[in-house]
Amino acid sequence: MIVLADSGPVIPNFGRGSTCVRDNHTFCWGWVKQHWSDTLAPALVQHIVLTLIAVGIGFVISLACALVAHRHGWFERPFDTFSGILYTIPSLALFQLLVPISGLSRLTVEIALVSYTLLILFRNTLTGLRSVPEDTREAARGMGLSESQMLWKVELPLAVPAIIAGLRVAVVTVISLATIASFIIDEGLGSPIFHALQSNFTTELIAAGGLAVILALTADALLLLVQSLITPWARLRRTA
Repeated sequence: MIVLADSGPVIPNFGRGSTCVRDNHTFCWGWVKQHWSDTLAPALVQHIVLTLIAVGIGFVISLACALVAHRHGWFERPFDTFSGILYTIPSLALFQLLVPISGLSRLTVEIALVSYTLLILFRNTLTGLRSVPEDTREAARGMGLSESQMLWKVELPLAVPAIIAGLRVAVVTVISLATIASFIIDEGLGSPIFHALQSNFTTELIAAGGLAVILALTADALLLLVQSLITPWARLRRTA
């Protein structure tokens, strides 16, 4: 809230909080506890939802396109070029380009966030599929597996480390870019961050920014755990 005095500069009004809040100290733990349930926790949940939707849709699209490119090599160049162009567009510019089409809505935000996952996930998935040794494929054919069976039972499982590596980069990227989504919709951790920048309230800025960092680190650790659980052979190979 901004208070206009009869004369003098415009100053932030931090309400009737503690001395720490009124004096705008670097970090006020009391404010975090007081506003966790009404400000920070809802923003964190919204941020997680935005990220999950974007990465989920981006993964499905990228996996499908990587499978097509794996079987039909000509498809790789067009999709790689298309996703590369999307990836190089600055996020604020992309949001602005989408607003006239889909408005100030979550759809606009998700289209932009999905766009930044495609190049990463497509390249990593395709690289993982192509890194399967040829002698492994020959052994699968010798066991009587069809091309479809070999894809689902041999190639995709062996490509999991590369796919997870792409997901880790995509998730951290989306978590970071989702903070800018508050320019379009009042959701996610970007909302308290920009509110803090406008009011010059450092506690809210540090708390919301810190939550974004913790969320990114936690998501990265969870993906590593998932990789370890679904690729036990890789874990055994490292310990051998």
